[in-house]
Amino acid sequence: MKFFITGLLFVCCCMLTVARAGEGTVVPPPDLSQVRVLDLETAQRIALQSNPDMAAAQARIEQARARVRQAVAAWWPSIDLNATGSRVRRSDSAYAVAQFFPSISGQSTDRIYDQSAASLQATWVLFDGFYRSFSQQQAEFGEKGLVAARRDAQRQLVSAVAEAFFNAQLAQTKVDIAKADEKFYLRQLEDARNRYDVGAGAWGDVLNIKVQLNSARTALMLGRREFEAAGYGLASLLGIPDAAFPANVKLSPLEKDFDATDPEVDADALIRIALQNRPDVRRVEMQLKAAEAATGEARASFYPRIQIAGVYNGTRQGDFVLSGEDFGDTISLNMAWNLFSGGADRARLFEARQKRREAVYTMDSLRNQVASQVRQALAYLAAAREQVVLQRESVTLVKENRDLARNEYEAGETSLVRLNEAQRDLTTTYGRLAQALVSYHLARQRLLAATGQNLAPFRKK
Repeated sequence: MKFFITGLLFVCCCMLTVARAGEGTVVPPPDLSQVRVLDLETAQRIALQSNPDMAAAQARIEQARARVRQAVAAWWPSIDLNATGSRVRRSDSAYAVAQFFPSISGQSTDRIYDQSAASLQATWVLFDGFYRSFSQQQAEFGEKGLVAARRDAQRQLVSAVAEAFFNAQLAQTKVDIAKADEKFYLRQLEDARNRYDVGAGAWGDVLNIKVQLNSARTALMLGRREFEAAGYGLASLLGIPDAAFPANVKLSPLEKDFDATDPEVDADALIRIALQNRPDVRRVEMQLKAAEAATGEARASFYPRIQIAGVYNGTRQGDFVLSGEDFGDTISLNMAWNLFSGGADRARLFEARQKRREAVYTMDSLRNQVASQVRQALAYLAAAREQVVLQRESVTLVKENRDLARNEYEAGETSLVRLNEAQRDLTTTYGRLAQALVSYHLARQRLLAATGQNLAPFRKK
């Protein structure tokens, strides 16, 4: 008996250790010590590995897998071991009766006696109206749906990282533009002072350029703060602790030299690709199949339930030690069939059918949303492409105009006002070009996300 109890305790401890093996898992923070220039794909890869939301999605998948194992367990017999041991003290009346009527069945006639009982029972369901089959299918579809949901969360995370990354690149580009503006006015200030010193320029020009220089420095300060704020949002998506972006990491410069010609695009073909690739479509498909399985599960209550049961049990009075003579066994075949339950079974089946109907409508709605998102992304991409072409042309024209105004001012043929105006136009146009470039890159990323193709570079090979 001691050996049996010791072995049972050992098995329970092992099961408890296995059950707790996955608890307390912590997602390690990303290691950016070797990264000097961070590009978009690297940032997206880091986010997929380190973002806590992805770990939470994986935990939900593990829960679903555990539910599948629970559903599969219903196919196996259930075995229960029960044991009791007690010490009984009879009341005065019960003791008197036991003395007056001596037991002939082996029961004790003592005032205080020990008794024990043990039983081993096995129950196996032979038929349950296919409830177990549909329950297992429902659990499996639920797991597949959560796998698709995690994939969809990755799709959305990659898109969100692209949004944050390009916004940070835009802020970084604005800083570069402000630096160039500051550098221009520093040169003009030096030239104006030289002119004033030799009597060829007015002090008002020096003051005017100082004002413009301060404006450039103000834009530079604001651009740096904007870049800092954008870094916090990007760091949060990457899973960096406390959303503190490392000072040693710089973003890659905004891509400017790319072909902005308008390629031929088949929207219908992209919609078909989206419906094949989008994980949220797969998730709703799994929800629909799970709803169909739930309908079969609800229909099982209209069938009888048949199970076989066997019991090996024994009792003894007088001491706690059971012997083979104290045991007997029973085997039985049981059937239970509910004939009427107030209409609950029909209502449950009706509910399951309506849930499946809801899933069908949800799928139809999602298909329309996917088509709308793809067409909108194409429209925004075309508009962004046109803006890039126009702003590139504008930069060339405005830069030529600024250079012309500077040459005329240095030759004394025009006023400082025109030069300042030309420089402001150039700075503004550079900013518009940067915004157009970012809009183009964002539109491309949104199209990739809408068609479900933005995860292609991160698939395991």
